[in-house]
Amino acid sequence: MVDLSQYLPILIFLIIALGLSALFVFLPMGVSRLTGAHNPSTEKNSEYECGFPAFEDSRSQFDVRFYLVAILFIIFDLEVAFLFPWSVTVFDLGWSAWIAMMVFLGILTVGFIYEWKSGALDWE
Repeated sequence: MVDLSQYLPILIFLIIALGLSALFVFLPMGVSRLTGAHNPSTEKNSEYECGFPAFEDSRSQFDVRFYLVAILFIIFDLEVAFLFPWSVTVFDLGWSAWIAMMVFLGILTVGFIYEWKSGALDWE
């Protein structure tokens, strides 16, 4: 037979966590509903972008270049994420770490040049 009493602290922790999360979510909404003025109108419920009504449907398709630029940003952002810890410990790691990072940066530079030459960064 399995002794389930060992799992009692985990169950207590989960109950407390769920209770606190529900309290932090629903208590502010309830307090604002009771203490604030609730006067909904069509003007307050209308959608707006930057202070004026939307031009078209919000579910319209984006140009694929937006996604391409976003992916390029993530790639080069990760480059910085790898470059910073390396730069802190480069003197302790030796020449092999320096050569490995130069190969990594070289591959990223070749990829960036390819994207630039193929026109992925041009806006028409």
